[in-house]
Amino acid sequence: MSAPAPIPDTTLVLAMSLDGKIADVQRGAARFSSSADLAHLEQRVAAVDGVLFGGGTLRAYGTALSVRHPHLLAQRQQGGKPPQPLQMVWSPSGQLDPQAQFFRQPIPRGLITTAMGARNWDSEQFQRIWVMPESRTHPWDWPWLLAQLQQEGIHTLALLGGGTLTAELLRCRCVHEIYLTLCPLLLGGVTAPTPVDGPGFLAAVAPRLKLLSHRTVEDEVFLHYRVLPPDG
Repeated sequence: MSAPAPIPDTTLVLAMSLDGKIADVQRGAARFSSSADLAHLEQRVAAVDGVLFGGGTLRAYGTALSVRHPHLLAQRQQGGKPPQPLQMVWSPSGQLDPQAQFFRQPIPRGLITTAMGARNWDSEQFQRIWVMPESRTHPWDWPWLLAQLQQEGIHTLALLGGGTLTAELLRCRCVHEIYLTLCPLLLGGVTAPTPVDGPGFLAAVAPRLKLLSHRTVEDEVFLHYRVLPPDG
């Protein structure tokens, strides 16, 4: 059997409430983290070739987080990278608002979708569109798709949610590290989204993590984990 095709080094970056919610029951934009967490998020975005997030996340926020700090822009230039990473949206339906601020941001954009979802988009809105073959969408073949990204020069990837997309990539064992910020509030609610939405994992097969570092900034806790391979 041939070895699996290489995929980008993928890092999940999320902030959540102390009770494990990434948004409240209305599932709108989560703006409960601090300026320290936003700076932390920008650092993670500045370190990668590409950023991946779901269509629901884009609908909630309307924009992508671009690299703005002069020091981080200088770091990217010194590393031979373009000023901004490629910002990629996963939207099987392709139903995104063309009037969203996202499409006016000075950033490179990509779309990961189906043949039907790609019908209304072109290179004016997205510099790169990846169309997943129908045979690979039930379930989505993320190792295959991520291998396509790797072949096109996206060697490092920041995954910014939401919970459904995170669950998809964890299911396929395509997440290598996790940065998780614990924010000092309680949101509650059965329907409020969590970092890993959907049916979840049985404990026997749940992804296992190794803590690499932790730090506190005022009332927030910043955690950094490595995702262990299935055999531990």
